[in-house]
Amino acid sequence: MTTPATPQAHEQQAPGHGPAVSYTSPIPIRPATLGDAIASEWTKIRSVRSTIWTLGVMMMLMLAVGVGSALLIAATDTDLMGEPVLGLGFFGVLLGSICVITLGVLTIGSEYSTGMIRTTLTACPSRSRVLTAKAIVFFLLTFALTTVAATVIAAFQTLILDGGTASGSLWLRATLGAGVYIATLGLLSLGVGAIVRHSAGAITIMIGVVLLPLVLAPFMYAESLRGLQRFLVEYSIPNQLGALYGTTVTSSGPSGWEPLLLMPLLAAAALGGAYAALKQRDV
Repeated sequence: MTTPATPQAHEQQAPGHGPAVSYTSPIPIRPATLGDAIASEWTKIRSVRSTIWTLGVMMMLMLAVGVGSALLIAATDTDLMGEPVLGLGFFGVLLGSICVITLGVLTIGSEYSTGMIRTTLTACPSRSRVLTAKAIVFFLLTFALTTVAATVIAAFQTLILDGGTASGSLWLRATLGAGVYIATLGLLSLGVGAIVRHSAGAITIMIGVVLLPLVLAPFMYAESLRGLQRFLVEYSIPNQLGALYGTTVTSSGPSGWEPLLLMPLLAAAALGGAYAALKQRDV
């Protein structure tokens, strides 16, 4: 991870034990920077097949479900009663989030499974710089693709269906907000992957984080568990994502832009644990 910048001078002993001859290397040397680490991580993430497959499947799921649901409703002449149609994009984005979770874990988990992490840390001994570079590259890539897909879906749904006019705030939440939320969810997965160091285990944990609250909540019949049941439903990741589209399953809980305050806190906690774990471990 060291990139050239300033020549280094050396002294070589002349033949026959004569005076030393000054020699200047034509290869400049400079300390590695975060930019170098980002360039390295970008090369890695775009070179592996898992990135193409997971993000490709994500885009197909989002577009197929989002546009397909609009075409299905249009074909059945369903009356939307003036409701904005952007909420239909929620289902595709929720399915696509599974792909982002998978890629977030694989971004670092695959290096542990193949042993590549040793090479990475040898080239760049600053472990915090490595994790920061991975987080920046992963966030920007998934944010860009998710936002583009969500915007295309919203545009097609508006053209296909004759629903109510969506407000500017709803448009921003359903496109830009969805992109930020899903990319930040991916950062949470990246942090969990760095802590667990096992791809299958970290992916299983993250799928549980997404789906388990909604699976457990219906079975909490006891009156003493009502508060916990309501909390699990209101603050589940699907319900938070639905709040961006105005399609929450409860009347209380996060609404509007609030999910974009909650998910970064979770991601920051996971990445904080990942930084601490990386510094304490040998690898």
